[in-house]
Amino acid sequence: MNSKILPKIEKLNKNELEKEILLAKKELFELRFKKATRQPFKSHFFSQIKYKLRLLLMFKENKDNFKE
Repeated sequence: MNSKILPKIEKLNKNELEKEILLAKKELFELRFKKATRQPFKSHFFSQIKYKLRLLLMFKENKDNFKE
């Protein structure tokens, strides 16, 4: 998973990073909602989305620090 996501994230600008972060948070919320309402979901998506969110937040923070 790392080899697929990293090159895409590195190319994103700050606005695109913000959009991807919001999208990942929304996906995580939807998974939690499905779990709470006992709808079928794939539990391995939790770790994948959390990993993607961590990467996005890390890259956003690094880009913010380099701009200053």
